Amino acid sequence: MTIKRHKVTLYGKKECCLCDEALEILQKVALSVPFDLEKIDISDNQDLLAEFGLKIPVIFVDGVQAFKYRVNEARFRALLHT
Repeated sequence: MTIKRHKVTLYGKKECCLCDEALEILQKVALSVPFDLEKIDISDNQDLLAEFGLKIPVIFVDGVQAFKYRVNEARFRALLHT
């Protein structure tokens, strides 16, 4: 049986306390459930700023938006086990 390694993408920017909190939860979960994490800073990308603006952090799991503003750890773990 092959275990699927999920791709998690965090859209945020520096000096964003909610982004820092979300990253902490993602890193905590990664200790027990490995996944590929991509962090994207929207600060210098006009398209991403227009799309997400102040609605950050936004977390995608395998290309599907899973969370905005806050990450629910239990729900995140459940998503990674599908």
